[in-house]
Amino acid sequence: MLEIRDTLDSRLRMLLWGILATMVFLFAGLYFFQVAQGDKYVRLAASNRLRLVRFSSPRGEIYDRNGAPLAVNETTFSIMGYPLDLDKPGMLQRLGGLLSAHGIPMYVENLEQAIKKQRSASYRVIQVVPNLTLIQMADLVADPEFPPQLFPMPVWRRIYPAGALAANITGYVGEISESELQESRFGDYMGGDLVGKDGVERFYEENLRGVAGEESIEVNARGRKVRTIDLRASEKGQDIHLTLDLGAQKLAMDLLSGHKGSVVAMDVRTGAVLVSASSPTYDNNPLAWGISVKEWREMMENRDRPLLDRSIAGVYPPASTFKALVALAALEEGVIKPSTTFTCAGALTLPSRTFHCWRRGGHGSQNLVGALQNSCDVYFYQTGMKLGIERLLKWVKKFELGVPTGIDLPGESGGNTAGPEWKRARYKEDWYQGDTINYSIGQGFLLLTPLQIARVYAAIANDGQLVKPHVFSGSFQKPQDIGARLDKLRVVQKGLRDVVSRGTGGRAGQYGVTVAGKTGTAQNSQGKDHALFVGYAPADKPQCVAVAMVEEGEHGSSAAAPIVGQVLVHILNHPAAPTRVTTNRQTTRGRNPEVFIP
Repeated sequence: MLEIRDTLDSRLRMLLWGILATMVFLFAGLYFFQVAQGDKYVRLAASNRLRLVRFSSPRGEIYDRNGAPLAVNETTFSIMGYPLDLDKPGMLQRLGGLLSAHGIPMYVENLEQAIKKQRSASYRVIQVVPNLTLIQMADLVADPEFPPQLFPMPVWRRIYPAGALAANITGYVGEISESELQESRFGDYMGGDLVGKDGVERFYEENLRGVAGEESIEVNARGRKVRTIDLRASEKGQDIHLTLDLGAQKLAMDLLSGHKGSVVAMDVRTGAVLVSASSPTYDNNPLAWGISVKEWREMMENRDRPLLDRSIAGVYPPASTFKALVALAALEEGVIKPSTTFTCAGALTLPSRTFHCWRRGGHGSQNLVGALQNSCDVYFYQTGMKLGIERLLKWVKKFELGVPTGIDLPGESGGNTAGPEWKRARYKEDWYQGDTINYSIGQGFLLLTPLQIARVYAAIANDGQLVKPHVFSGSFQKPQDIGARLDKLRVVQKGLRDVVSRGTGGRAGQYGVTVAGKTGTAQNSQGKDHALFVGYAPADKPQCVAVAMVEEGEHGSSAAAPIVGQVLVHILNHPAAPTRVTTNRQTTRGRNPEVFIP
């Protein structure tokens, strides 16, 4: 009996230890799931119950100075879904087959890539298929094979009514890239969002973008909406009115048709850019809606470079248009007077080289006004040697050449003003007298953009006030005085008037308005010479300056001067209509696109 009792006691102890161990295990499990990992499982439960639907805000719209639309919004549809549902086996294959059957070229690889770029949380809705028309969307939803876990949502698509006419100014929007998401300035964006890629769309992205809306909803076990927990309305971006005159822009593009080049027109008093035409150009609508890698590569490899904004990023020798600056610098530094004369026999001969005038027979005896009128190279060779490169560079700096003008557009070039230090650093060579001679007629190492040339002549026209070019009507800045004396400016202005009234630029003044300006023919190592003309009007009371640069146009007097004359006349005959500039964001409360939750 004693042995039996000992056996039973032993078994009872083992049972008690087993029960104790089980209780310890259960309590440990409860602690692990309820305390140690409690937050994690609360989040998992919430992710199955909560959904966040993010809907984009309408971008601010862009208008020209007369209220003509340059960038507006159009309603399209996107197919939306949740990563939790899209990750289910066979979902993407099913959706890809459905889209192909309805003529929409979205395949499994495309869908996977779109989901990967946008995924941030399993409960946050993402855009699966963008930019569908109402007919396409209705056709898909009516198909019995359409997955019930997905739903349509109205979204905004960017439309550019002016298209190629102003593409270099407005730019375009596109889906934010992974590299852009890493940039600090894109801190409040998500994959799938549209951002400005170029032009005004990019420069004023913060103003135009608006604030995205978001809806928090509760769903049941089948993913169906039960109730709305929270709703934040979107805010429309700021509308922007530009200084651009679309009518004058169209005229400039028509006049450049068939040529590579640029036309820039600007208010000489304020720096408001009225025309910024670059040819050839491109249609920005397909870029905003999405093009293939092949199409993008073809645009980038196009030898005519349609994506280059020649107005602000194309650099060229200013040629004889630079002579006005040289004349002013020489007068200010006292190396010549208005009455100073040099004799042009068709060339200037130095021990090492002969420098020819464009008129091989020569111009005879010329004073400063006559030299500007006839664009006498020999006169400016002599003037440049007397002035010297250092004093000439002093005035180049006063006009702020060699650096970007600061226009409110991305991608601007500062050109190249060269000089002795630059040449030593670049070529390990000294600066020679021949370099100064070439510089004095706007050739050699000197390179400027059409906008920089227009800015120089605006300062000459408005009695020495250097304006800051701008395209947004709300970004005017007070001009800076370059320190030129009025009597010296009057001499240069007289010479520029004579260029058109009796000299090389006569064809610019044949359209009913008095023009003062200067022709230029820039050497081009790749082909025929480039043609330039820059002028302002009316000559006696300047309002507007314009420059035309025609690549391989050969002669500024015939290829560029008529373009400037016609653009100036158009602008002066079509003053801007009054516009109301919107400076604050507009809230679209009550106008959010309705969200369809199945």
